[in-house]
Amino acid sequence: MRQNEARAKHNRARRSRMRTLIKNVLASTERAEAEKHLNPAISQIDKMANKGLVHPNNAARKKARLTRYVNSLS
Repeated sequence: MRQNEARAKHNRARRSRMRTLIKNVLASTERAEAEKHLNPAISQIDKMANKGLVHPNNAARKKARLTRYVNSLS
């Protein structure tokens, strides 16, 4: 139980960081700023998928949507 609590706390922090990075990209109104935030967000999403905390298809969908959003900015 102690191990489970420690891992859950660790996973919760990682998931929260991922969500924050995604919000940073979506909050950007200029393309240059969004591109600056995009790479760390994609990196974190990939790490979450590799660790099994996010399903690989879910990670791919998040990355595709973020990239499409950044490309739509002018």
